[in-house]
Amino acid sequence: MDLLRSLPLGLYLEQPQTWLHKLDPRVKFAWLLSFLTSYSLASNYWRVFLVIILIVATLIARVPLRVWRQQMGWLLTLSFLVLAITAISPDGLDITYQPRLPPSEQVLSTKAPPTTQSVSTQPKEYSYVLFHQGPVRITRRSLGLAISLSTIVFTLIYSTNLFLLTSAPEEITSGIESLMQPLKRFKLPITELTLTLTLSLRFIPLVLEEIQNLVRSVMTRAINWKKLGWKGGIKVWLIVIERLLENLLLRAEQMANAMIVRGFTSPSEHRVQWQDLQLKRGDWLAIASLILFWGVRLAIGNEA
Repeated sequence: MDLLRSLPLGLYLEQPQTWLHKLDPRVKFAWLLSFLTSYSLASNYWRVFLVIILIVATLIARVPLRVWRQQMGWLLTLSFLVLAITAISPDGLDITYQPRLPPSEQVLSTKAPPTTQSVSTQPKEYSYVLFHQGPVRITRRSLGLAISLSTIVFTLIYSTNLFLLTSAPEEITSGIESLMQPLKRFKLPITELTLTLTLSLRFIPLVLEEIQNLVRSVMTRAINWKKLGWKGGIKVWLIVIERLLENLLLRAEQMANAMIVRGFTSPSEHRVQWQDLQLKRGDWLAIASLILFWGVRLAIGNEA
């Protein structure tokens, strides 16, 4: 079990350098916020369109198969499970069904007065229940909720993961600090907040590594869980969790000591140099695409 490879969430892909890596972090952050907000009050067609955009962007960027298969594979499985479970679940509507035809056949046999122009129109068939076989019942509302919920889960998780996959923690920090510069008027500690964000992103692989080591240590001891019972099993896992917290606090203390040894006391005394952010031609093209993206969203993506 290798959590650093089987669950690469929140990790940065250093090689190969794709075109997503070369975009300005502020532009990528704007795209991320657009993905996370544009599905609100949107139609299901637009939400499915967001999923297609994310998949196509991943394929065009030529992210290695070993990376996106592990990430997108389990996420697509989760989304399909959410789609199936929500579709067959009760839709929550207490609808009293009315027959479309009148109860008396004489009403149908009554001839209408002749008109000069007779136009034969065939009414469209409408059925609220789309599929009903045994206990499985899919209605229009349940299917709509299923599509909405599954696409939102995929967009929310994968767009954030793709952003972290193609953006180094230092780039994210510098981009957010640049966007938060106007807040310095209110005397907010912008540099401290961005530094804390960088350290937290760097801490994610350490957490996965500690969990991996503790799980391996439990597996190598060949514990007989049946003899321990559920009380004994709970005690063992409580000991593992306690050990995990101790190791994480130890890692945090080592990180703090390393910063102190290098002479870092506070951002006010030590200038934190991140990166020199400059918009390039590809960034301006991404900004133009973002404007077009929101134009299409406001024009045809609203919920009917």
